[in-house]
Amino acid sequence: MKIAIIGTGNLGKSIANGLIESKAVSPKNLTLTKRNYKTLDYYTKLGVAITDDNQQAIKGKDVVWLCVQPHKLEDVLKDISSSLTNQIVISTITGVKLIDLSNKLPSSVTLFRAMPNTAIAIRESMTCISTINANKEQKEIVEKLFSNMGQSLFIDDELMGSATVLAASGIAFALRYIRASMQAGIEIGFESDDAQKIAAQTVRGATSLLLSNNSHPESEIDKVTTPLGITITGLNKMEQEGFSSALIHGIQSSYNKINKLSEK
Repeated sequence: MKIAIIGTGNLGKSIANGLIESKAVSPKNLTLTKRNYKTLDYYTKLGVAITDDNQQAIKGKDVVWLCVQPHKLEDVLKDISSSLTNQIVISTITGVKLIDLSNKLPSSVTLFRAMPNTAIAIRESMTCISTINANKEQKEIVEKLFSNMGQSLFIDDELMGSATVLAASGIAFALRYIRASMQAGIEIGFESDDAQKIAAQTVRGATSLLLSNNSHPESEIDKVTTPLGITITGLNKMEQEGFSSALIHGIQSSYNKINKLSEK
């Protein structure tokens, strides 16, 4: 399979790293584009082709990834649409619906929209995928690409804004919790490096419990909390200070913002 990534910023690089690490594509069959492509010299050493010519990059490719910023999309589509034929196009562009994208690309193109998170670089992404015109075989191709780099889930395109907030922005929300936990760890006596290791591994263990046992968070919480215990005291204090409420309001605020972007 030959793949091109158009717009290799942070997310584009994370996808490239995930594809290479998982061996989903050979470096010689991968092309990356960026206006300042010299910042991608690292990939040249791996055998990846880098260029600032989007039209040249997509020639002969089976899959074309669109990873540009939303405000650059119009110019990029004008540049490449006439050169696209029967390829699979995967958009990771925030706020751009498939129906709007399909109106600007040839009808022969098979469109997917995907929202991975930056953990795709280490093959631990949660990627939500939608499509409007793919057949079963094409869905399997795209699902396999993403499943090599974490877990994936097909959803309705109308839910993609919600998925962006919960999965992609969610990485930042989870990391902010870890940072706060680290700071608390320092307050109660740990060195910074030790506090980070403890906090990060604890979160990793908590998520592994949910995924391995397919259990609800409260059922795992119940195993830790005991009458008159220290855990329930801490949980109740966090709730009094608005822990859950702040998180929910933050996610809702991000969702409202992405809806405004979509309207524009």
